[in-house]
Amino acid sequence: MIGLADLYRAQFRTTLATQLQYRVALVIWLLGLVLSPVVYLAVWRAVATSQGGAVGGFTAGEFSAYFLATMVVNHATFTWIAWEFEYRVRQGTLSPLLLRPVHPVHRDVAENLSFKALTLVVVLPVAGLLSLAFRPTVATTPWAVLAFVPALALAIALRFAVEWTLALAAFWLTRVEALNRLYFLAALFLSGQAVPLALLPAPVRLLADLLPFRWFIAFPVELLLGRLSPAGALLGFAAQAGWLAVAIALLRVVWGRGVRRYGAVGA
Repeated sequence: MIGLADLYRAQFRTTLATQLQYRVALVIWLLGLVLSPVVYLAVWRAVATSQGGAVGGFTAGEFSAYFLATMVVNHATFTWIAWEFEYRVRQGTLSPLLLRPVHPVHRDVAENLSFKALTLVVVLPVAGLLSLAFRPTVATTPWAVLAFVPALALAIALRFAVEWTLALAAFWLTRVEALNRLYFLAALFLSGQAVPLALLPAPVRLLADLLPFRWFIAFPVELLLGRLSPAGALLGFAAQAGWLAVAIALLRVVWGRGVRRYGAVGA
């Protein structure tokens, strides 16, 4: 545990130094993070206004609250490993990571968390400024706000485990871009990023409930905004915990088989 703590501290310093060297790229990434939910927000506010002030149980102010909260939650949970892992396998840069005394996943966890900690100091003020511009309407309760904290922590762990497992497809596929794009397209709609799940057709909502996507974005957002009952919150926690257990088990199995294949081809 002491060794892992040292690893995480060292990776935080390394990530901080690296990102400060690439400030323009960091700004461009942050603009992309902000623009997508703002576009969705503006579109759905316009729809609500054209429908007499509300659509599907959301007013214009509630759409503002939903997409601003989604922006923050998406930032807290996102990963880039599904895009990066293919390069590691093709170029052989995974090999030195396998020689380290700790699992490579710890490096990625540390890098991911340190990057988010660095950029959160920009995302939160931007969310505050957008709140002044779009006037969100929030009707939440103290218990929901408190429950949001563990829900967000589980969402971060779940999304990371799912997408790290997805990234391991690079052991078998020469190019994984098509697979990644299919996954992220499904996540865009079934996680509630592009549209609140309550506005989707019933069969699609059922699919979102059965798959892990809802539980790493829509669930913590709905919880924070007070749109869930205590029973709904408990169901969400159970779904998060269940999917996290499945994702970690799959990660372990796929990693073991993938590393053996990687060694067999001599990459």
